[in-house]
Amino acid sequence: VQLQASGGGLVQAGGSLRLSCAAPGSTFRNRDIAWFRQAPGKEREFVAAINWSRNSKYYTDSVKGRFGISRDYAENTVTLQMDSLKPEDTAVYYCAADRGQIYSSNWRTYDYWGQGTLVTVSS
Repeated sequence: VQLQASGGGLVQAGGSLRLSCAAPGSTFRNRDIAWFRQAPGKEREFVAAINWSRNSKYYTDSVKGRFGISRDYAENTVTLQMDSLKPEDTAVYYCAADRGQIYSSNWRTYDYWGQGTLVTVSS
């Protein structure tokens, strides 16, 4: 499964960005698709995930109420809508997909990764 992430950019604090994760020629069926982020000098951390088939959604506490993850069957994409962005949200964001096993927020359990997309939030 090849993933393509897009949508990063520069935004002021309080602004919004939308990230998309596509899998051209592949299916997300039964998989968990997650967004992780990694800031300079920090470990990769879980942001949000969605199960494509069940539409179950998961968020890390720091983004609850600000970020929303969703799926689009027609476009075969997963979108991360990021609102009320804060400078501490600045990071490279990665989308990832697992093999369809039990959901986990541990990045090591995800086998397929897109290229990162940089999100910079200025204060």
